[in-house]
Amino acid sequence: MAGQSNAAPVIIKRKKIIKGGGHHGGAWKVAYADFVTAMMAFFMLMWLLNATTEKQRKGIADYFNPTIPVNRISGGGDGAFGGDSIFSEQSLTKSGTGASAQQPTEESQARGDTGSAEAAAAEAEKQALEKVEAALSAKAGESMTMQSVMRHVTSRVTDEGLVIEIFDLPYAPLFLDETAEPSRETKKLAALIAEVLMLATNQVAVNGHVRSYPITLLQNPAWDLSTARAQAMRGMLEGDDLPAARIDRISGHADRKPATADPSALRNNRLEVILLRKNR
Repeated sequence: MAGQSNAAPVIIKRKKIIKGGGHHGGAWKVAYADFVTAMMAFFMLMWLLNATTEKQRKGIADYFNPTIPVNRISGGGDGAFGGDSIFSEQSLTKSGTGASAQQPTEESQARGDTGSAEAAAAEAEKQALEKVEAALSAKAGESMTMQSVMRHVTSRVTDEGLVIEIFDLPYAPLFLDETAEPSRETKKLAALIAEVLMLATNQVAVNGHVRSYPITLLQNPAWDLSTARAQAMRGMLEGDDLPAARIDRISGHADRKPATADPSALRNNRLEVILLRKNR
């Protein structure tokens, strides 16, 4: 019998069942690991800030600061002579242009001089500055008192020379109130610095710096105070047997060269005793 034409169509329903609590992937694990790593780095930073001196923190910062090594006297040649040449007339990146025969001048390379005497003098001066810096750093280990005093001190070698910087600390200022009267710790520091400066014969410069004062003051004492404090340090150094003839200059810089981003911060109250290079 043929199918009925009026038969009802058959409808089939398929239900899609979604179960709760399905797998959500592992993205949250990556995010959590990043969070833990960041917290570990943060706590390590806090520990370093509390457990290191300013000089040590600067060394750590320089380690992570990307730099490009550039030598002003070398072009980094990869030949047998490392970028040098046996011919003084030949122009190379390292050697520069010599002129012993074609264009004689007063320059050392033009006369065929290798500059070994100047290089030896520069190396000797570098070693002298490093010797003074090492002697200064060693003072911190002599006693607990010296270690406390040396908290005020940081040093660095620059193109100008060895810069010995002493600065205010909270509750331990270098000078009494807002005057040029040195504290007891400052007098100890002056005697210590004078002692290590006697290891060399270079000239000495003293720079005074102070923090910024409010602009509402009728008379800003920054210039006079920075100069007076530099003069006070000069007097203490000479009183501790540093020859007066070795003092090359005294400078007061007021608040013009702050050491921190905040010009009014206590850290900007500082003195710089510079063991100058001989060509400065």
